[in-house]
Amino acid sequence: MFIVTRDESKCDACGECVESCPAGILVMEDGKVKITDETACEGCETCISVCPTGAITIEER
Repeated sequence: MFIVTRDESKCDACGECVESCPAGILVMEDGKVKITDETACEGCETCISVCPTGAITIEER
């Protein structure tokens, strides 16, 4: 299982991660990136690779 998290202090809400997530668990809501289901992450790390501020992390459990 993979757990995705976002560091709000680093996130600039550019939306790159939202557009790239194949699982569709990242969404824009009220001008911020929200994680709809942190345990539904597929562990592909696409969001990490496109995030310009390093705000996304994925942990395998």
